[in-house]
Amino acid sequence: MKVKNWIHKHPITINRMALLQEAAQLMKQYNIRHLPVVDDEGDLVGFVTESDLRQFSFPSMIEDIPVHQVMVTNPRTIEAGASIEDAARLIHDKKIGGLPVMENGRLVGVITASDLLSAFIEVMGLLKSTTRIDVLVSEEHGGIEMVTKIIKSHDCEIVNVAMDSKEGKRKVYYFRLEHCDADPLVKALEAAGHQVLSVMD
Repeated sequence: MKVKNWIHKHPITINRMALLQEAAQLMKQYNIRHLPVVDDEGDLVGFVTESDLRQFSFPSMIEDIPVHQVMVTNPRTIEAGASIEDAARLIHDKKIGGLPVMENGRLVGVITASDLLSAFIEVMGLLKSTTRIDVLVSEEHGGIEMVTKIIKSHDCEIVNVAMDSKEGKRKVYYFRLEHCDADPLVKALEAAGHQVLSVMD
């Protein structure tokens, strides 16, 4: 899934010469915590966040300070066509709360840690009525292909699959399924030589 599918399009921006007081007002008005900073041509030159403003203890302290004195210059950005995994990795590794999103050298949006959490929740189907089955898959008994075939034969739709990273002949797979009757499925999997570790609705 691409970053461009999750960005705040037509982002609220602020000019580099505007005062921090205006930045604070925009954040409050639009309920946002990140503001791309632009120059007179609309080009991205910085990024200012709610935490940047918190360093000023009193409102009067931000009345005369321009944004460019506080903003992060040359902020890290991400391309609109990048994956949400790439965005999540960058936000995590750099310990930042959001990223300006660029396309053809122009600012097209902002993506935040909260946006990425929403994306992963949707991708993983966590808000749907689902059943999770953890299976220790035996390669000697057909492996993941056979397990998938058994699941589908019981009219259970697979929402997503995850696997642990441990090496070995038997790997644990975590299947999230559209809500279905798990009892006969568990019996079929175990009869086929695979160990069901847990079932969670």
